[in-house]
Amino acid sequence: MDVADFREMFPPLNEENPPVYLDNACMTLRPKCVIDAVQNYYARNPSCAGRSVHRWGMSISQTVSRTRRKLADHIGAKDAREVIFTPNATHSINQVAAGLNWKRGDVVITSDREHNSNLVPWLQRTASGVELQTVKSRSDNQFDLEAFEEACANAGKSLRVVSLVHVGNLDGVEIPVAEAAKIAHDYGAIVHVDGAQSAPHMPINVEELGCDLFSFSIHKMLGPTGVGVLWGREEILSQLEPICAGGGTVESATADQYSLRPIPDRLEGGLGHYAGICGTEAALDLLARYNMQDFAEQETRLNRIMSEGIRHLPGVEIIGPENASLRGGICSILLENLDIQNVGILMDEVGGVFVRSGLHCVNQWFDARGIEDGSLRASAYAYNTEEEARTFVDTFSEIIDGLAE
Repeated sequence: MDVADFREMFPPLNEENPPVYLDNACMTLRPKCVIDAVQNYYARNPSCAGRSVHRWGMSISQTVSRTRRKLADHIGAKDAREVIFTPNATHSINQVAAGLNWKRGDVVITSDREHNSNLVPWLQRTASGVELQTVKSRSDNQFDLEAFEEACANAGKSLRVVSLVHVGNLDGVEIPVAEAAKIAHDYGAIVHVDGAQSAPHMPINVEELGCDLFSFSIHKMLGPTGVGVLWGREEILSQLEPICAGGGTVESATADQYSLRPIPDRLEGGLGHYAGICGTEAALDLLARYNMQDFAEQETRLNRIMSEGIRHLPGVEIIGPENASLRGGICSILLENLDIQNVGILMDEVGGVFVRSGLHCVNQWFDARGIEDGSLRASAYAYNTEEEARTFVDTFSEIIDGLAE
């Protein structure tokens, strides 16, 4: 792909002396077309979908319908009705966890590299007798499929849900979801996938993955904040009790009873984030012009430069496999006897490099290893350049050398 041409679309990257933005696992930048789409909604078409029949209302209703179809296309889903708009991936996961009809003794299996958003909603279920089991990863953080299969077998008929991160925000390591889903389905489990770090960076086809539910956030894939997605098979979504009921979710209601509409309305309570959905459509239209595999390859290429450039430094350990191609665009670094937050601040002050420092909401992984302050994480996107990757290496090396003196 033409990275220089792609960068031209992002206003923050075209200012004088722009920063080296390597915090994309947290949030990507927005292209001008997305900014314009959000502004256009408020300036020219500020109305509600699915309610008013005037031209503004009909226009935004059509936008919501189009965007739902484009989201389905982006993840390889056949039926657009199975795409639910949510505020973010965290809300999507909570809707699944809180919306299922649980029985005491049901088992949920996750990995030990889950974002808190794919951990805490399941932990909350344990108060009502659900058992949460965690499958430990291998020493290099790759998924242990044998240990997972053993856990499923041990749970047996009690296994209700398997919920796994597709690509880890800690280390960029991908879980073999298709293989895991097949095993889980053999035991009758529902398979949910946290796709927050995969949907923005690589080709996704939920049918090929074999999962039943897939959650992701738009703010990590060039779109606005406040928009998330929950895709699920109709038979599962139709059984979920909404965690936000009322408004457009309701088919009929009296003083003492109610009935809910079919999906997607059933799970989309309250006024939608229509400006965000307009921006989402613009982001999807832009992404549709590119091959997502090219994005993945560009990010891996940058990670290889970063990883090879710093791994020799004293007191530096990169989390995950040594081969950068197994870590996508994420280079997450443990530092011996150095303050992670201080190094993160210095990266900006010394070289204008924006990275993230801390626990990255993967507290369980660090807690299990007795690491209190977390790691320094550089995460690339397709608009980052090889020159920026080398700037990261030079800046990081200068800081580490200086602090070691």
